[in-house]
Amino acid sequence: MTGATGYLGAELLRQVPGATGERVEVRDAAAVVALLDRLRPAVVVHTAYLQDGPGAWEITVAGAENVACAAAEVGARLVHLSTDVVFDGRKGAPYVEADEMCPVTDYGRAKAEAERRVLAAYPAALVVRTSLIVGGPSFPPSKHELVAVDPSATFYEDEIRCPIQVADLAAALLELAGLDVSGVLHVAGDDAVSRRELAELAAGRPVRRAPAPPGRPLDCSLDCTRARGLLRTDLTGVRTVFA
Repeated sequence: MTGATGYLGAELLRQVPGATGERVEVRDAAAVVALLDRLRPAVVVHTAYLQDGPGAWEITVAGAENVACAAAEVGARLVHLSTDVVFDGRKGAPYVEADEMCPVTDYGRAKAEAERRVLAAYPAALVVRTSLIVGGPSFPPSKHELVAVDPSATFYEDEIRCPIQVADLAAALLELAGLDVSGVLHVAGDDAVSRRELAELAAGRPVRRAPAPPGRPLDCSLDCTRARGLLRTDLTGVRTVFA
């Protein structure tokens, strides 16, 4: 798996007994090919990305394409992680896998392009779109939980997501690695909540609120009907996570 030092990656490693790791630069196509050629993995779970800052496009887009090409070359199953913000949130209903991507942020545009390149390089790959990742009680806090306790932070009332608990997502990805499913699949939590409600659930108190400014994605709820029909793993809603 790539991105093992990230929040989701750390949980994936925790759920794979005996896992070890080594560093590789995903922007270096030759290095990625060499690593996968040496390891000959049965499955590659690609979670590495950079949301913003220098190198974000190269890591998120070119890195994903490099991993997809290398996985295809060695015949490894590929599970590639994507995001709900490949959509603009103006549909007025939960997004299904067949909906056309329409991102409005740089991060969303990068992840949308990564999806296109991954499936072009490796049509048998599985692209998993998910939402905000949280830990909840007994887990290390995610960045979303950490910012929720900042009394100076403001949270949007009209930006709707379907947050997912990190252990649920990791288990779902590992389960999907063993299933014969390809293309795009939505895997997110049961509850569609605003950024404001998520922050209040995490902080356990009211938070400052405001409407989202122009240029933000709005209701990016994901329809996960197909995933629930495939998975044994529960996709727990965030209200239950923080109950």
